[in-house]
Amino acid sequence: MALIRWDPFREMSALQERMNRLFSDVRAQAPVRGEEIVQGAWIPAVDIFETNEAIVLKAELPGITAQDISVEVKDNTLTLKGEKKFEKEVKEENYHRVERSYGSFQRAFTLPGTIHQEKVKAKFKDGILEIILPKVEEAKPKQVKVEIS
Repeated sequence: MALIRWDPFREMSALQERMNRLFSDVRAQAPVRGEEIVQGAWIPAVDIFETNEAIVLKAELPGITAQDISVEVKDNTLTLKGEKKFEKEVKEENYHRVERSYGSFQRAFTLPGTIHQEKVKAKFKDGILEIILPKVEEAKPKQVKVEIS
């Protein structure tokens, strides 16, 4: 029977590898990657999709008024800024639990060069901000008719 010398650092190394794997899995499941985020107390969720005419971004902004939102397009970057203010209807000492997020936020998205920046439109209704980023004419898909000879 061979004796194997016990090495406590081998077990610590294995534990460290497992912890690194755990944290890398959590980072991989993060909802937002590859875009500039300046975090405040919260970050609004967004959906981004594309049509033949435009790229559309929809952001959930519950409890915010249109006056508390700023949308800026500059140098191929779309920046959303705003603030969700804490309701002061009830005295703070009367609260039992506060789970909703409050505070300022800022998100920035890099736009493709195919966006007509001067024609960007934003609509706000029922807590949803919809930003329509129209494509320039040459970026729109064109139908080519195939002739049969």
